[in-house]
Amino acid sequence: MGDTGFGPPQLRPGRALAHTPGAAGSGSPHRSDGRSSQTPRDGRRPGPVGRFGTTPPVPKRPTFLCLLSGAVGALLALFGLITWQVVADGPLLRVDERLSNAVVRPSRWSELLADLGNVQVAVPVLVLVLLYTGRRARAAGTDRWWLPPLAGAALMTLLPAVIVPLKELIARPGPPVMGPGTGFYPSGHTATATVAYGTATLLLLPWLRTAAARRTLVAVCAAANLAVALGLIRRGYHWPLDVLASWCLCWSLVLALWGLVIRPRSGPHPLPPQDPPPPRASRVRGAPGR
Repeated sequence: MGDTGFGPPQLRPGRALAHTPGAAGSGSPHRSDGRSSQTPRDGRRPGPVGRFGTTPPVPKRPTFLCLLSGAVGALLALFGLITWQVVADGPLLRVDERLSNAVVRPSRWSELLADLGNVQVAVPVLVLVLLYTGRRARAAGTDRWWLPPLAGAALMTLLPAVIVPLKELIARPGPPVMGPGTGFYPSGHTATATVAYGTATLLLLPWLRTAAARRTLVAVCAAANLAVALGLIRRGYHWPLDVLASWCLCWSLVLALWGLVIRPRSGPHPLPPQDPPPPRASRVRGAPGR
């Protein structure tokens, strides 16, 4: 029977007592026994800023691919701009010629630096790195260990099929030191050095254990490419824009190779550390007699 008498309503034990101040589970309208939820809302960690999704966290691939695509697109756009200036005999060509005339000083040292971009020097370095990283990846049991070395070798092999038609199509004359002749844009020595040393560096990076070793390797790669560029321009083998355009084109190819093939598959890539699970709320028992 329901309450039929007159008077204020009486509290019923086990019902709304859980929502009164001081009661176990107070403030939680859906749980009145003080037990912790199996999936507490406090334990959910939002995803890092700049990634798609929040719960659970997602890997870095979408953000990385966006940045990589932007870098490759910017390099190709700059290459297109330089090529347009060369073909249309634009004002940038005048600056290029004045700069070349100011810095050309043929010497034995500049010739030696330019020789670092020769096929006989750069390609053997890449081949040694391809064999070394492929052997290590196979020994480590890396899935499809053969793919990064094969992709690096394919890029080096197909590079003349990209550079030589551009040389013949644009047919830019060389600096005065080189005499009559065409086919100097873009620089083939710069392209060889960029692809060989750049690909070798990106293949070796996952196998270096310390950040200092990785920084040293990147610095050596940058120094080698800068040395080739300086030697080519100083010796008078190429105009500065020939070297810059070759950098833009070939670094876009190397970065695309790294993002699509080398980075996801080469070397041991340990899983990133995850946040420890939140501690379970222990069930506090009241004092005897309460």
